[in-house]
Amino acid sequence: MSTAAAPFNREALEQVLKRRFFFAPAFEIYGGVSGLYDYGPPGCALQANIIDTWRKHFILEEDMLEVDCTLLTPHEVLKTSGHVDKFADWMCKDLKTGEIFRADHLVEEVLEARLKGDKAARGIAVEEEEEDADKKKRKKKVKEIKNVKLDDEVVKEYENILAQIDGYSGPQLGELITKYEINNPATNGKLEPPVEFNLMFETAIGPSGQSKGYLRPETAQGQFLNFSKLLDFNNEKMPFASASIGKSFRNEIAPRGGLLRVREFLMAEIEHFIDPDNKSHSRFSEVEHVKLRFLPKEVQESGSTQLIEKTVGEAVKTGLVDNETLGYFIARIYLFLTKIGVDSERLRFRQHMSNEMAHYAADCWDAELQTSYGWIECVGCADRSAYDLSVHSARTNEKLVVRQALPEPVTVEKLEIEISKKKFGPKFRKDAGTIEKWLLARTECELEDLGKELKENGKIVVQVDSLPEKTELDTDLIKIEKVTRTEHIREFTPNVIEPSFGIGRILYSIFEHQFWTRPGDADRGVLSLPPLVAPTKVLLVPLSSTAELQPMVKKVSSYLRKQQVPFKVDDSSASIGKRYARNDELGTPFGITIDFESIKDDSVTLRERDSTKQVRGSFEDIIKAIKEITYNGVSWAEGTSHLTPFESQSNDA
Repeated sequence: MSTAAAPFNREALEQVLKRRFFFAPAFEIYGGVSGLYDYGPPGCALQANIIDTWRKHFILEEDMLEVDCTLLTPHEVLKTSGHVDKFADWMCKDLKTGEIFRADHLVEEVLEARLKGDKAARGIAVEEEEEDADKKKRKKKVKEIKNVKLDDEVVKEYENILAQIDGYSGPQLGELITKYEINNPATNGKLEPPVEFNLMFETAIGPSGQSKGYLRPETAQGQFLNFSKLLDFNNEKMPFASASIGKSFRNEIAPRGGLLRVREFLMAEIEHFIDPDNKSHSRFSEVEHVKLRFLPKEVQESGSTQLIEKTVGEAVKTGLVDNETLGYFIARIYLFLTKIGVDSERLRFRQHMSNEMAHYAADCWDAELQTSYGWIECVGCADRSAYDLSVHSARTNEKLVVRQALPEPVTVEKLEIEISKKKFGPKFRKDAGTIEKWLLARTECELEDLGKELKENGKIVVQVDSLPEKTELDTDLIKIEKVTRTEHIREFTPNVIEPSFGIGRILYSIFEHQFWTRPGDADRGVLSLPPLVAPTKVLLVPLSSTAELQPMVKKVSSYLRKQQVPFKVDDSSASIGKRYARNDELGTPFGITIDFESIKDDSVTLRERDSTKQVRGSFEDIIKAIKEITYNGVSWAEGTSHLTPFESQSNDA
């Protein structure tokens, strides 16, 4: 049976998720808090199974080093990483009502609505999407826009803007809002120009309130700060990867789309530390044949969203993807997502455009999943160069480097700073040590810039972090010159390849990709979750509630427990068809029916959720087949080939 037989209905899915308590708004009886959710039993089990699969797919298979770091982060750490200054979204405020909008979302929604109005005016059918209550409320007036035909050039402009919506800065969004006369959709009220809003939750560490901190916005910083310990644990061997799974927090301006944009969420992040001079991967040949759908930055910048299909090997060879290790992880991300239930036809890899790529990044790709909300970024995979380790090293004066013995000594030229100690101390007195430490922590690139300034002006003026005023240094105090040295040890700061997974977004996308209703019965919803991640693997169904069947129910239940197969017993008075239908909604892939024949010969019937096919055999053989299909990836046909096909006498199966 094809799951594509019935069209997707978001409202029907949301009713199932709410009714079966996959997740629900937190503090709901108090009115709830936007962007915060609680997971119920099936949602909790599904998330745990996804994380378990992630651990096996990445940490175990790639021999990664897992760490669990604190959720509280001191201000100084996130100041150094750039989060305090740059971890922000742009928001607009209605001058009269005070209502706040996220600027990029507002521009996107208004322009999309105008394009719909244009299509309607041209007599082109517009497919309406299901929308959540919050979005409907925000777009009430937008949706009521009259059917107005736009000039062809304006349509092209709008489409071009929407193709690049993720790449606009705050001032650029402000220009778009002004140019296209975008106001509050509900009141048509004028909006203030976009301003930055830092997304981190601020807190105080300790009773004095003087130690400022934040709830972490990501799990990465703890991995960077523990780099030296991890390298030592790995016996100084490179390359290697660390991994972390845990909660992160972002104070979203306008949470929307259920689990797609929340304020507290589960992340799984990898930091793969690599030699900057060798970004090949020893296992790249295992994945180079994997064919993916890419959306390169040049295509987006031209205003198009046309996907390019290539193998990962071709993408790396042609330079579309920067290096083998980045390509390797992109392919591994694809294999993981499709393993846990993502539809490969609704998965693409979008490259960051030039205006959204971090200045230090060599390349960055997002795995995006198509949902009824549009394309949603669920995994980021970036080559972050040496940025993270370099900035923390410079701030703390701790060397976060790899030292490797060279097979033969090499002669190198390096810029070094020479400080005149006799003049330096008397000149700066108590600040001399602070300034000297700051100077000696400069990188080669920074020394090059400072040396150029010193040569041209005879002095440099610098802002030493902890000092209130700028410091002036002339040629009597310092010299910056190239020095030739013979080195027996190579010292380098590793580059980092960072795959970062938003588990909640992936989980919700799987719901959409795997939900369908049985043809001819819109009330019979099915979640076709892969058996590997399904919350419960087996529904155990006695045909009758008679006491005669209970010993067999206990016998099969005991065997399932010993085999560590998650199961539920449904011995309610509902028909067997209704009992199966209830568990189809929960994504339970298999059903075992115990009938009166079971008492005689220990045989039971096994039902498969999607096709409703049934086979019969001894309960030991049936459970062995379930384990093979669930945990070893065996197909239904192969796993049940030794069992007897069974035709149900009921239409309820």
